Amino acid sequence: MAVRTIRIIGDPVLRTPCDPIAAVDDRIRHLVTDLLETVDEDGRAGLSANQIGVSLRAFSWNVDGEIGYVLNPRLVHVSPEQQMCPEGCLSVPGLWFPTPRARAARVVGHDLDGREVVVEGTDLMARCLQHECDHLDGLLYLDRLVGVTRREALQAVREQVG
Repeated sequence: MAVRTIRIIGDPVLRTPCDPIAAVDDRIRHLVTDLLETVDEDGRAGLSANQIGVSLRAFSWNVDGEIGYVLNPRLVHVSPEQQMCPEGCLSVPGLWFPTPRARAARVVGHDLDGREVVVEGTDLMARCLQHECDHLDGLLYLDRLVGVTRREALQAVREQVG
């Protein structure tokens, strides 16, 4: 299929909660191929379907040498232990801000054959799972920022998009 163009902040598809995938057909198989090929670029840890303009609940990841995908993911567990690390987003290019996330997370969804998929991890993988699930709910990492950091981030976005 193809490496797809990333939608940038300001595109309404990024702020619209994604629809569940009702059935796997050729369109969904092509979507998964595109998600996997598009996330397999240097510097990419995760990619949600709406970041390539498709408002369906699916995402791919590329963390620690592992590339995968999940359809209709649900964030079912986050640890009480938190991490505060710089976070960026392909849809908010060039900007990184310390973002609070749970240190461990677990997502449950399905693969193309309808089998249940459980994806879990700590640190970067946990951050990726939470970040991509947020995308599917119409949220950006900027929405997780608070106080001075949030004000600085929003100012930087305004300056970037003009």
